[in-house]
Amino acid sequence: MARNCKPADDHRNDPSLPGVPTDDNVQCHGMKLRILIVDDEPLSRQRLRRFVRAEPGTELVAECANGMEAVDVIREKSPDLVFLDVKMPELDGFGVVEALNGACPPAIIFVTGYDQFAVRAFETNAVDYLLKPFDRERFQTALRRARERLQRAGSDQHSPALLKVLTDAGKRAKPPERLAIKSGGRISVVKTADIDWIGAADNYVELHAGNGTHLLRTTITALAAQLSPDRFVRISRSHLVNLERVKEMRSKPHGDYLILLHNGTTLPGTRNYRHNLVRVVGNAQ
Repeated sequence: MARNCKPADDHRNDPSLPGVPTDDNVQCHGMKLRILIVDDEPLSRQRLRRFVRAEPGTELVAECANGMEAVDVIREKSPDLVFLDVKMPELDGFGVVEALNGACPPAIIFVTGYDQFAVRAFETNAVDYLLKPFDRERFQTALRRARERLQRAGSDQHSPALLKVLTDAGKRAKPPERLAIKSGGRISVVKTADIDWIGAADNYVELHAGNGTHLLRTTITALAAQLSPDRFVRISRSHLVNLERVKEMRSKPHGDYLILLHNGTTLPGTRNYRHNLVRVVGNAQ
């Protein structure tokens, strides 16, 4: 499946914005902002791209057209600031924020054409909220606020307040009891309690429940953020397991291990995720 996220091209002056500085190394207030744009509308991305390029001391590191890839790119590139569209298919802007829970998040400026999301945006401690259509002056105001936020937090760390809000939001959110699966014009409903294990498949996940397998369009990272951490544990980059289905854990060399389920399924666990199991079942020897 083709990726919709692409690296930003050369950070030079845009002919549609005369007078833009051409020195990529220009610094503003002592810091250069590394920026990611996430919006499923090409024209909106284009407008933001022009505004970003017009500002000295900025670097456009990438653009994404959907929330699922935005999560991966944020983790990979660690931008300082994300202009994040609210309404996107599969995983919306708030879903992106929730999926980053527990990580060190960038500063967020929500961008949308719907003003009813403003309150929720500020509840996530977003830097600002841009209502489409916005002009360059309004964009600059939001960018200035982002610089001030990041400077207060320190050049080498992000806002502790945002981390706390995201953590608290994750604790308050009620895990879903059912998942809706769209396939061929039909919608199937799967109870999360019936799921044995979950496997990653590019931008999809495979839900294994009894004798059935269901394909859901989301990333395993985003889904793990939604499910109950007391029931579903990530044992590797590609696997989540329902603890109710675990029969035993078998150690392997170098800290890796195998998880044996009651139905006979064997899943690989890696040492990088071993702490997840220890957290919920203890460190038995």
